[in-house]
Amino acid sequence: MRRAPLMIVAMSATAGLTLAACGSSGGGSSSAASGSKATKQTVSVSITTAGCEPDKTSIPAGPTEFKVHNSGAADISETELLGANDIIAGEKENVVSGLSGSFTLNVKPGKYQLYCPGGKSKEKVPFTVTDSAAYRAPAVSAAQAELNTATAGYATYVKDQVNQLVTNTTAFVAAIKAGNLAQAKTLYAAPRANYERVEPVAESFGDLDPDIDARIDDVPDPAQWTGFHRIEKSMYQDNTLAGMNPIADKLLVDVKKLQTLTATLTYEPAALANGATGLLDETGKTKITGEEERYSHIDLVDMKGNVDGADQAFVLLQPALKKLDPTLESTISTRFAAMYAALKPFQQGSGYVSYEKVSQAQRRTLSDTVNALAEPLSQVAGIVVG
Repeated sequence: MRRAPLMIVAMSATAGLTLAACGSSGGGSSSAASGSKATKQTVSVSITTAGCEPDKTSIPAGPTEFKVHNSGAADISETELLGANDIIAGEKENVVSGLSGSFTLNVKPGKYQLYCPGGKSKEKVPFTVTDSAAYRAPAVSAAQAELNTATAGYATYVKDQVNQLVTNTTAFVAAIKAGNLAQAKTLYAAPRANYERVEPVAESFGDLDPDIDARIDDVPDPAQWTGFHRIEKSMYQDNTLAGMNPIADKLLVDVKKLQTLTATLTYEPAALANGATGLLDETGKTKITGEEERYSHIDLVDMKGNVDGADQAFVLLQPALKKLDPTLESTISTRFAAMYAALKPFQQGSGYVSYEKVSQAQRRTLSDTVNALAEPLSQVAGIVVG
């Protein structure tokens, strides 16, 4: 469902790098904010067995919606916009054959690539963004001060979570190297929660996220499998830490690398909104199903981490959204409250019950609640980018 045109204006051209794990999928919203009418352009991308087939390969810089449709490619389900050093500027995942989705960005001038992983001849397509007056001198939004505060606040939040991730991973790795299996199991959940809160940012750095967070399904060569889930399997399925010291050492190196990469990052408002939507997509794709933590069954910890990260992005954008679309802001607030209420019955002390204890009917309820939240949240990027 397409959103009606909104009276919004472009964000500041001084905003930093856009990092987004997943994009807006469109939706309905009827309220308008004061300001000049948005001039958001569109790029349509067909996913085919060949790969990415965009309707254009060069656009002027500025607010842009990338509309993605899978035209029958069974083995390809995502489109990414890659910037310098293959950093993901934006993406839309889980677009299986016959489905559509979108992501919205305020695209900077530069050389990019549209990337459809698995394409046979057009896996990566060069994509150029030229300079434009619309990008260099956008109108001043009535909500610009709030948006600037939001992006600064999100940078602080990411740094804090990654710092905690390093601290908690250090303790986890120490237990592994001491051969203390029981202690390692006790310490496993804390860094998982930190990571899940900021996963969209980590996913922007090429192979770093797979090195830290890949599941066995995602690794072509199991002998090269590293990260949290490799250790999870050894602890919970094999019930041993034998052979895990090198994996633990690499995990700590990788989370420290993430700490370095995120230390000076800046963000655009759409990145917050896209990232929040991406976190809920992650929840629906791998947490609800129980795939993510298939050995430890702490999926509810990861789910709560995803929801917390999405909620933090929304809370930071909330003052601006109240000006730009108060009806949408109210709807999302109500549905975040419903999401937390749906998780509450499964709390156990400071953590959550094993996901094995969550019935299929309860999983369907959680899934329905996630979807009800994701739909209005997916509209936010298109509003704050304009």
